[in-house]
Amino acid sequence: MTSAIRTAYLLTMIGVLVSTIAHAKPNIIFILSDDQGYGDLGRHGHPILKTPNLDRLHDESVRFDRFYVSPSCSPTRAALMTGMHEFRSGVTHTILPREHLNKDAVILPQLLKTAGYRTCFIGKWHLGGGAGYVPHHRGFDWCSTNQGGPSNHFDPDIIRKGKRYKRKGFREDLFFDEAMAFVEESGDQPFFCYLATYSPHTPLAAPEEFIAPYREAVGEEKATYLGMVANIDYNVGRLLAFLRERKLEDNTILLFMNDNGQTKGLDVYNAGMRGCKCTIWEGGARAVSLWRWPGHWQPHTVENLTAHLDVLPTLCELAGVNVPKPLQSKLEGFSLRPLLESEEPVEWHSERMLFQHVARWPSGQAASHKYAMCAVRQGHHLLLRSRPCDNPDCTPKVKGNQCHTLRNVEKGETRAIYTEKNAQFHWGVSPVRRWVLFDVEKDPACQQDLSVQKPALTSELAAAYDRWWDDVYPQMITAGGDKGLPKARP
Repeated sequence: MTSAIRTAYLLTMIGVLVSTIAHAKPNIIFILSDDQGYGDLGRHGHPILKTPNLDRLHDESVRFDRFYVSPSCSPTRAALMTGMHEFRSGVTHTILPREHLNKDAVILPQLLKTAGYRTCFIGKWHLGGGAGYVPHHRGFDWCSTNQGGPSNHFDPDIIRKGKRYKRKGFREDLFFDEAMAFVEESGDQPFFCYLATYSPHTPLAAPEEFIAPYREAVGEEKATYLGMVANIDYNVGRLLAFLRERKLEDNTILLFMNDNGQTKGLDVYNAGMRGCKCTIWEGGARAVSLWRWPGHWQPHTVENLTAHLDVLPTLCELAGVNVPKPLQSKLEGFSLRPLLESEEPVEWHSERMLFQHVARWPSGQAASHKYAMCAVRQGHHLLLRSRPCDNPDCTPKVKGNQCHTLRNVEKGETRAIYTEKNAQFHWGVSPVRRWVLFDVEKDPACQQDLSVQKPALTSELAAAYDRWWDDVYPQMITAGGDKGLPKARP
């Protein structure tokens, strides 16, 4: 064999090997629903809502039953994309400019591309617009969303890869169509598809066929909300059928999650939990987390304390990404792979602590909100303060000011956002200037304060929170987490 032939042969074999390795990488489809509650699932005991396809996905998945996200939308998305607490990338609200994910952050699709993945974003981004912030500037090859966002439910203009297409149908149906089109276009290249629905976030709307089964039981508004969840369920069924027809099931990881606590379905069912979106109680951050990979992971339930921070390191490990060492040291999540692969309970980061904060303070007032609606989790314990701040400049005029809500609740108000009569329970105010402690496995309604019974644990977690705040605060400020709206020019 001549030198030239030998070189050509080796190059060919290297190409085959690279192709084989690339083909062996699992495809990844990540579905994130918007404002769906943990309880909005048949398998989680909902008394009215029917979700046969999500129930099937639940039964075929590894189920992380103690999985936590942030108390609202953009912060969760920032943590998912970075593997770090949202404060570190400056995301402390859902409104401009504090929903902008810092441009310096390295995010999940950028890392997956280094391992040969074709990347796609569909639906709701909510991490900033404009140059340097939009998905196609942040590592997504193929982007698709609808003109008009959450307010345009039917017959929207779909913007795919910068081109506008007039489409007929319900928005979420079209989003799942887009996902399947992306998968078909990807061919043999491993792909990552991040599909973030707008449903069931307000404004509420869904095709009549999904609303009608619930109208008599719960009235128009709540029936529409449940109908939006039922439509997601319908589309998950379509996607599962598509993957089977294309013989992609065995090499595709399907991940389904929701982004924060319960909203418009709160007074219908909340799985026995106290709290909703934008609260620091158990129900404000507990999420559905289903991971399906047929032939690789056996369905089972995991009780370890897990979180949105773990998604990036897990998917990077499964995809064979070599995460740069400077970034590795900054990640705050852990790979879930041992928990995915073991059907038996395993010891896994049992000492970890998760730090949570509702944030959403008026811009420029971060410091005075250190102890307003904050929490630490360890194991099954939740240490929290559900308090308004003491800053007189924190006024109700600021959009999304949860301190105003808590002040009203403290005065006896029974109605608040997401609940018509249960504000004292779901938006409950904790005692002044002290922490309260709950075992949320035994007491998801957070009725029995254990702080007096467990003073050592209470002190340990409280001190950890202070250290965490002192560490993260300067970075949050530098990243823009306390910025205000730009002033209008004269």
